[in-house]
Amino acid sequence: MTEFKTITRHALSVLAGQLATMAFGVTDTIVAGQFAEQSLAALSVGSAIYMSVFVGLMGVLQALLPIWAELHGAKQSHKVGYSFRQALYLCGITIVLGMVVLLFPGSLLDWGQVPPALRPDITTYLAVLALALPPALLFRLYSTLNQSLGKPLLVTWLQIGSLGLKIPLSIWLTFGGLGVPALGVVGCAVATLVVNYTMLLLAFYLLRTRDLYRPLHLWARLEKPDWGTIGEFARMGVPGGLAVLVEVTSFTLMALFIARQGTAAAASHQIAANLAAVLYMMPLALGIATSARTSFWLGAGQPPRAKHAVSLGFRMGLFTSLCLAMLLWLLREPLAGLYAKSPEVVNLAVSLLGWIALYHVFDAMQAIGVFVLRCFRITVAPMLIYGVFLWGVGLYGGYVLAYEGLGSWPAMHSPVAFWLAGIASVILTSVIFWLMIWQMFQREQRP
Repeated sequence: MTEFKTITRHALSVLAGQLATMAFGVTDTIVAGQFAEQSLAALSVGSAIYMSVFVGLMGVLQALLPIWAELHGAKQSHKVGYSFRQALYLCGITIVLGMVVLLFPGSLLDWGQVPPALRPDITTYLAVLALALPPALLFRLYSTLNQSLGKPLLVTWLQIGSLGLKIPLSIWLTFGGLGVPALGVVGCAVATLVVNYTMLLLAFYLLRTRDLYRPLHLWARLEKPDWGTIGEFARMGVPGGLAVLVEVTSFTLMALFIARQGTAAAASHQIAANLAAVLYMMPLALGIATSARTSFWLGAGQPPRAKHAVSLGFRMGLFTSLCLAMLLWLLREPLAGLYAKSPEVVNLAVSLLGWIALYHVFDAMQAIGVFVLRCFRITVAPMLIYGVFLWGVGLYGGYVLAYEGLGSWPAMHSPVAFWLAGIASVILTSVIFWLMIWQMFQREQRP
């Protein structure tokens, strides 16, 4: 199979699984919205807190992919098994940290000035999701292992199949029936709890029974913590997790700043942000696939083939992002109409989606670039670049453009200001990432 076909197959498998996972949130939003307006409001706040915690900790574990892919390429299967078992200790640390935040969210709710009427539902919702966090992060470890081995389908089928359990469970537990009382938004959390443990049990079964995993000796006796190895994981994972957290919070904080412009501005921004998140799934999948192949060839001692994998990932990312951007540009009016009925919201959303099309091209390139840099153990610099450009240029620049004005430009008082600043931030980020990659390969070619 050619490198192009390998990366394409891997990326499409990851994409299907990511879209299925996104459907969890869509399901809960629809169900909670149909149950009660207060439940939807509680879900909005609770899910934002949970996703910020989960995505940041998930980024720590996802950063282990190049380590295992490199060992796989070097045909050191037994070391993959040992490394995986040591990663369980890191996973345990992330679980404890995440559960503490979810079980004691009071300070976050105070900071966000969440109305007292919503707090009981939010607190209970997060308490249930605290119990759902361990299986979610352990499953992420399983997912990262499979991606490093180039076998993402074993994850994708579980993610897609879980929808068949999640949807009816969320409806039943939220509205009640068959002797079960209506749990409201907490029912969505309980459904997630059940689904997460089901997926983890199935993952354990596959790890125990599939021939694919036998050379890894995963089920050998658990060794004592090797703090040198765990420290290496942390040096890769913590900056990676923080980088993901910066990326996520740049969106959530943008929504908070835009909310003061009124309902129409907040609604139109939500439409734009939602479509930007959906489009992001493609470069995310390509980034995972490209980094898996790049690390595989680095481990196999074939840098030229690793460079070829990076080049393919770049070209595929550029082509697909340009195609998706053009499609979004052409369909921006009917898409905005699907989300809202208010002419004011639709008109503002249409103008935003035009900018989102441009934003996506450079967002795609930086997303793939950061995965490639991790293959070469470069994690701290991307984290700092994210902080400076996504927060500094994107968020702060958007705030200045929206509310203070910049030079001869008056204050725009529009969500467009934040997306213009966001475009500048991802352009700078993507250019710097790929210059770093180019310079790295140039250095390797010198005698």
